[in-house]
Amino acid sequence: MDSQLSGKNAREILDEKLTELALLAKKLCPEAKVEVDTRRYEDEDGRVSVFPPPSLSEAEVEALEEALAERCNEIQEETNLFILCGVFDS
Repeated sequence: MDSQLSGKNAREILDEKLTELALLAKKLCPEAKVEVDTRRYEDEDGRVSVFPPPSLSEAEVEALEEALAERCNEIQEETNLFILCGVFDS
C-alpha cells in the first residue's frame, strides 16, 4: 500500500474509496440507485452497483461506466484495492 496511506488501516481506506465511488456515481447520475457491498469475493475488496433510470441513453450509460471504471483503476494503482463498479438495468 502506498506510503501516504500507511497511517490509516485498510478498512478505513476501503470505506473511503467505496464512499468516493458511490458519491461519484450519484454526481454523474443523481437519479441512479447506488449500492455498496464490502463483502470480499475472491480477489475483490468491495463493489459498487449502480442502477440508472431507464430513461438514460445508451451513450450516457457508457459514459457513466467509463468514468467509474477509470476511477476504480486509479484507486487500485493508488491503494492496491480491487473495487468493482458495475452499471446495471434497473
